[in-house]
Amino acid sequence: MMALDADNVERSSRFEAGLTMDEARKRLATEGPNELERKSSRSAFAIALEVLREPMFLFLVCAGGIYVILGETSEAIVLCLFATTSVAIAIVQEFRSERVLDALKELSSPRALVIRDGERRRIAGRDVVRGDILIISEGDRIAADGLLIEGDLSADESLLTGESVAVRKVPVDRDASVPIDRKPGGDDTPYLFSGTLAVRGQGKAEVVATGGRSEIGKIGASLARIEPEPPRLKAEINSLVRMFSIIGVAVCSLAFLLQWASGHSVLPALLAGISLGMAMLPEEFPLVLTVFTVMGAWRLSRAQVLTRRAAAIEALGEATVLCTDKTGTLTENRMSIAELRLQTGETFGASQPEASGSLPTQFHRLIRAGALASQPTPVDAMDVAIVDFAEARSCGTESRNRDVLERTYGMTRKRLAVVNAWRANSTSGFKIAAKGAPETIANLCGLSAAEYAGVSTMTDTMAREGLRMLAIAEATFSERDLPLEPNAFNFQFVGLIGLADPIRADIANAVSECRAAGVRVVMITGDYPTTALAIARKAGIDASRVVSGPEIESMAAAALGRKIRECSVFARITPADKLRIVQALQSNGEITAMIGDGVNDAPSLKAAHIGVAMGGRGTDVAREAAALVLLNDNFSSVVTAIRLGRRIFDNLRKATGFIAAIHVQIAGVALFPIIAGLPPILGPLHIAFLELIIDPVCSIAFENEPEESDVMSRPPRSTKAPLLSLVRLLWCLLQGAIAFALIACLYVTSLRYGLPADQARSLSFGAMIASSVALVIINRSFDNVLFGSLVRPNPMLWAVFTLATAIFATTLYWTPARALFDFGAFHAHDALISVSVGVVLLIILELLKGIFDRPIR
Repeated sequence: MMALDADNVERSSRFEAGLTMDEARKRLATEGPNELERKSSRSAFAIALEVLREPMFLFLVCAGGIYVILGETSEAIVLCLFATTSVAIAIVQEFRSERVLDALKELSSPRALVIRDGERRRIAGRDVVRGDILIISEGDRIAADGLLIEGDLSADESLLTGESVAVRKVPVDRDASVPIDRKPGGDDTPYLFSGTLAVRGQGKAEVVATGGRSEIGKIGASLARIEPEPPRLKAEINSLVRMFSIIGVAVCSLAFLLQWASGHSVLPALLAGISLGMAMLPEEFPLVLTVFTVMGAWRLSRAQVLTRRAAAIEALGEATVLCTDKTGTLTENRMSIAELRLQTGETFGASQPEASGSLPTQFHRLIRAGALASQPTPVDAMDVAIVDFAEARSCGTESRNRDVLERTYGMTRKRLAVVNAWRANSTSGFKIAAKGAPETIANLCGLSAAEYAGVSTMTDTMAREGLRMLAIAEATFSERDLPLEPNAFNFQFVGLIGLADPIRADIANAVSECRAAGVRVVMITGDYPTTALAIARKAGIDASRVVSGPEIESMAAAALGRKIRECSVFARITPADKLRIVQALQSNGEITAMIGDGVNDAPSLKAAHIGVAMGGRGTDVAREAAALVLLNDNFSSVVTAIRLGRRIFDNLRKATGFIAAIHVQIAGVALFPIIAGLPPILGPLHIAFLELIIDPVCSIAFENEPEESDVMSRPPRSTKAPLLSLVRLLWCLLQGAIAFALIACLYVTSLRYGLPADQARSLSFGAMIASSVALVIINRSFDNVLFGSLVRPNPMLWAVFTLATAIFATTLYWTPARALFDFGAFHAHDALISVSVGVVLLIILELLKGIFDRPIR
């Protein structure tokens, strides 16, 4: 017994004096600062090395080197400029992408007031160590996990639980063992958690965990163990580029051997081979994907959605399930009075049309008493709602500003109510007001069994509506000294106040639009099942059943997978439950989008295919873990993002189809003269020039194409659907083959009729430009006929066409450029012939398009 007393004395002494500065420094050095580590990222040099290994860059460098050896420095300089420009753009974009892919930055920690060497000191949050004694006041952000050892306070733990209603904290019993279950949420526990907010009261806490060992730190650290799925589209495009690169190198080598065998010297033969390799290599694929991603991110930003991970843009069109939190996502994240009920049974609904005006007189007493039972300067969400409502309707709350709050009887485990005693300046005595759980207020008022039954009926009715209820009572006290306990007051039961977090006005329409697009909306909340079902019904989410967190904890993975197919509402959910739900959906083959805002949401945000964090009220950890951030905290912005994601993917398919077709044309035109023994049409310079036209057309013209009419009325695309299906790939190859055949016929005919090689080259090159325009027009839309494609609005398309024509005209009529490209004279009738080739190609393809019809999607 004496040893136990000595231990208690030692603990009490330590609580009063805190740690010494020496001990704090040792623990800081040993256990590390109270923050999370920053994730490392690739350097700009490493990114540059990856880009410099691209095949097209190597081809351009080799061709430039050969031109230098041949003494044609102008061609070499131009090719080097092409190479340098393309590589610089790629490096800048890659470096930018690398920076936004950082999964977690430094955890911002608040400053803290601690006791060190018996004195109160204000220190940086990162310097708090285990064993420190924190001094916590109302409004403070708690700097580390701790045990409340003294005081009375309530904390907003929405950061970890997702629910904004504050929970009560009670000091730990120093003589008893410390509770083992250290979970956020729930009333009457001694545990405080880093990053949460003290909304009422004050106290002292002993720090038990900092940094990565705190609850917020454990969640942040768990993000490192969750690897998001790699972007399938990028992998698919890289695979296509590798395949074409291998074929290009093989054909390049074959062309070199054929040229050399036919009597050409080594360097010109090698140049011809390089030209063919460049013609066959579709290096635009990764560049177009990058540009579409950047432009898509810009378009999403205009819809108030910030893109943090590029892979989310491609996944938006595949999303089949949208998991959303309730508080602040479907609702406005503010408590407001929804209903007032008097003991007489009279009811006032705040959603009624007349509710925005004056409050009926009989309800003034209820609201006035509720305001007096609230904090003088309210921080708690319910107190704020009651006081704001009272002041907006002039319910006689002037005494809150005039009278003095003499004493507050705080909540205890046995008394779930707050009682305020106000000393009136104008009269003697006290005004007493109480609010709390209906059963507690009923006991304080001494209600009879019949009266309590009536109150219970009202609370049951309000509970079914998903409301949080506070019972209100009032009393007067004329004696000089206040009693030690509030049971001595002669309370009168006044009524019930029902509070709710109102649903956002546009939620129902947004959920309906998701349903039409084949996207199922699932609500996951830490709130009670009754409240969750009420909100789900108002939002238009399937509320036929609800599954609670304890049920999920008892389920095996297979059972959860089956249950999740049937249920769309999940309540009393922990962070671990959220992660299991997301992973179960993914195991069922669903493409998941997850919306969240708290640290508790971070693991599920990162694990989801598309993690969406709130930008306004979201935590740093949630934002860093997410792929997208809603800058306006609006659920409807997610629906807009899905629409844009589908449009981006559609346009990317159009662009890649065009690239495939154009490369068949270019490769054919480059290879044909070698096989036929004719003068070459294309050299490395011509091909590089064509790339300058193809890239802007794809990245600007196709990216700017308006959405298809059925973009939000068709189901999400399958994850197994390739970017270019076999049917669509064959259609694109056919386009390029027909274009090549027309140009080859024109070239052979022009030579046969005695046209010089340089003039035949300029005529054929002009036909290639016209054919490229025809290929753009035919690929603009999946469904529209030729006339529809021509009138389809896209100002950028015609601007690119005009610019390309102007550049081509410069190469034909500006003497230095014409000499550089080895072009001959180009007359008005030559331009007419070139355009005619494009028109003929357009007509042929339009006739054939009907054969392929829908499969070309």
